[in-house]
Amino acid sequence: MNNIKTALIVDDSRVSRMMSRQFVLSARPDWQIEEAGTGEEAIEKVQNFTPVLILLDVNMPGMGGLAAAEKLRQMLPDVRIAMLTANVQDATRNRATALGVGFVEKPVTEHRIHALLDGLEA
Repeated sequence: MNNIKTALIVDDSRVSRMMSRQFVLSARPDWQIEEAGTGEEAIEKVQNFTPVLILLDVNMPGMGGLAAAEKLRQMLPDVRIAMLTANVQDATRNRATALGVGFVEKPVTEHRIHALLDGLEA
């Protein structure tokens, strides 16, 4: 049985994905990281594996982060999902909370990612 944990980082910015990857791996060097540039790509990718964590940008072309989070939550009800956001309106935050989705404030920092990862073991 494959015990390698995988995180899925979903962001239309390649630089943001690279930074998030670096921060996750600095705390969990044994994890595998998968990336997607759109919500649609994320949904396609999770057909092939179940991540322990999904980090989703809020604003992306095509399917935005909140719509993707809703579909991903239906597909993977027990997976930890967190939105990456600089400024979210109350309505968006309330919808995400209703879906059981957390938040990591942008700019994404090593400290913020590590705090999220530490919460996975709580």
